Amino acid sequence: QVQLVESGGGLVPAGGSLRLSCTVSARTSGTHVMGWFRQAPGKEREFVASINWNGGRTDYADSVKGRFTASRDNATTVHLQMNLLEHEDTAIYYCAAEPALHHMPLININEYSYWGQGTRVTVSS
Repeated sequence: QVQLVESGGGLVPAGGSLRLSCTVSARTSGTHVMGWFRQAPGKEREFVASINWNGGRTDYADSVKGRFTASRDNATTVHLQMNLLEHEDTAIYYCAAEPALHHMPLININEYSYWGQGTRVTVSS
């Protein structure tokens, strides 16, 4: 079983920064592709960023390119550095994991088997 715990959400003014973290605990060995998704009120959950099993490859939604950076410390801890935050970034942010079968990030919500409970990010305008 795989469990994910996010942290780092909060309230920040527009133009500010936040750093989200996600820790993976798994009873099975192996590494995971990690993804970040978000869901704003009244909207569907959408892709934000993904990082492959060794941190060597990342992918981002167009809306966050140049502002957000995904990274990983090791097999179990990943981060999402969010800079120049905009009001439109307000959402609940979810961490997701999928056992790595290749070296590519994953951008589709249906490709992930495991999800965290989410952490709320509010950007005041």
